[in-house]
Amino acid sequence: MPEIDWAALHREAVEAMSHAYIPYSHFPVGVAGLVDDGRIVSGCNVENAAYGVGLCAECGMVSDLHRTGGGRLVAVYCVGGDEAPLMPCGRCRQLLWENGGPECLLQTPEGVLSMREVLPQAFGADNLI
Repeated sequence: MPEIDWAALHREAVEAMSHAYIPYSHFPVGVAGLVDDGRIVSGCNVENAAYGVGLCAECGMVSDLHRTGGGRLVAVYCVGGDEAPLMPCGRCRQLLWENGGPECLLQTPEGVLSMREVLPQAFGADNLI
């Protein structure tokens, strides 16, 4: 597993946040993730006039993960407009579980937690068998 540079992930998340498309909520979100091969992937939220079809920043990051070669997320840092750590919503926690698994680390407002701690008793591929 690559060494986690939380400061670099924070910088990338803040940079991604600067590209958020937020004409309705005015609530920018950016996220960056470290991939098991050392890449950093990122995303920002993208709103839509049909509110329910807006995209969370984590959706963009997971798309970037797969667009650039796949792999597994090792660590994730999500920020809001004040650049402080922001806890992903439930839908996005599921995305992080699917693409990083129980050992993926997440910088939260309460410190670094594993996805196992953030999403206990998660639903995953093993439940489909």
